[in-house]
Amino acid sequence: MFALDSRLQQDCLLVGDFPLCRLLLMNDSNYPWFILVPRREEVSELFQLDADDQRQLWQETTLLAEILKDTFAADKMNVATLGNVVSQLHMHVIVRRRDDVAWPAPVWGRHPAQPYARQQVGQVIDKLRLVLTEDFQFAGEPA
Repeated sequence: MFALDSRLQQDCLLVGDFPLCRLLLMNDSNYPWFILVPRREEVSELFQLDADDQRQLWQETTLLAEILKDTFAADKMNVATLGNVVSQLHMHVIVRRRDDVAWPAPVWGRHPAQPYARQQVGQVIDKLRLVLTEDFQFAGEPA
């Protein structure tokens, strides 16, 4: 049975689900920073997914990156899977702008996280509702 890593639960806000991945928002308002987690148990590496799930993960990742680039006016999209702190397979999809606090460096460890205010989370979700219209289920909504 799939269970989300406790560190991801602690550091992120639930957005909803694609067919394969759970979509999370990193609770750091410095950047629109999203995380995709394949809903498969005990998977820590890309190659542990079967071929269909690998294709689905890449499809969901590229779709999300394209949508976020346009929706949040990115200068560059950072897409990465590291897993050095959280071993559960997860894909970071981060909107980068030339005026963000870490530009041009990576976001990891640069600045303390600035948690979102409730209103800010609502604004992010509202933007996503306009663009995530197919094959996505927002958290808390009936299927």
